[in-house]
Amino acid sequence: MKEKVLTGKKHGMLLLVTYFLLDIVAIGLIPFGVSENAPAVIVLAVIWLSLGWIMLLGLKVLKPQEALVLTLFGKYYGTLKGEGFYAVNPFCVSVNPAAKTELNQSGDVKSAISPLTGQPGTISMPSNKLSLKILTLNNNRQKINDRLGTPVEIGMAVTWCIDDTAKAVFNVHNYKEYLSLQCDTALRNIVRIYPYDVAEGVDTTGDGVADEGSLRGSSEVVAARIREEIEKRVSIAGLHIIEARITYLAYAPEIAAAMLQRQQASAIIDARKMIVDGAVGMVEMALERLNETKMVNLDEERKAAMVSNLLVVLCGNHDAQPVVNSGSLY
Repeated sequence: MKEKVLTGKKHGMLLLVTYFLLDIVAIGLIPFGVSENAPAVIVLAVIWLSLGWIMLLGLKVLKPQEALVLTLFGKYYGTLKGEGFYAVNPFCVSVNPAAKTELNQSGDVKSAISPLTGQPGTISMPSNKLSLKILTLNNNRQKINDRLGTPVEIGMAVTWCIDDTAKAVFNVHNYKEYLSLQCDTALRNIVRIYPYDVAEGVDTTGDGVADEGSLRGSSEVVAARIREEIEKRVSIAGLHIIEARITYLAYAPEIAAAMLQRQQASAIIDARKMIVDGAVGMVEMALERLNETKMVNLDEERKAAMVSNLLVVLCGNHDAQPVVNSGSLY
């Protein structure tokens, strides 16, 4: 199914004015036909007044960035695009199978005051018009196992628009539900490739070489792959995916505490390693300076004691308490 845009149909105002003028003429012909004893004129005037309103069914009004898909006796007639007052075949019917579908996205639900309770509420505004604006879909958070089997919760926002109205209406049953399902599927497929944090020996690109890809550290790359995956799946529905972004990422609640302890332990080990490396370097520098200046001659036993004391002072969690030795070193 290929989109066919109807052109040269923006004469709705002309049709409307013509209809009212013909109504006025028909009303004036009735007394004229009676006075002139012309039953044919009377019949024509009555027929027009009875059935002329049918032509008004072909009047369509569109706002900017709106489209209307029309069928004529079950056959695709064409698509109206762009703002304007249109006049088409009065027997054309507009089609939009997703008109009443409400997802967690912009443009689906309108807030209003309930006429019964007087309280703010939510009412749906179904319409057979298709919005050509850029919309944002926020699917529910999903619990997915990452590459290492760790359950994580992840949420995603997808920015999309309709490229081909005919494909969107006729190629799938409901393009909004189809998009939502494909977003969930693509998200699961991509998240299972990556670990939550950087892990050793994990290949996330498929080239056979381990890399440092992760959900937390490579969010831009992950989002780009999710967008490409969704784009391939929804092209048949005439939809275009502009952008996909990860909006929420966390460990699942049942393991969040354990993984937090693991992260804290890893951070402590990394910090301790840095402290020890720095302390060893400072001790080496101190021994080298003492040897260069010949300030103190220390044997191996005294050097070992000095190294031990310096490491205790530099690597300790608390400030060292100095002890003044007033006697001999020996």
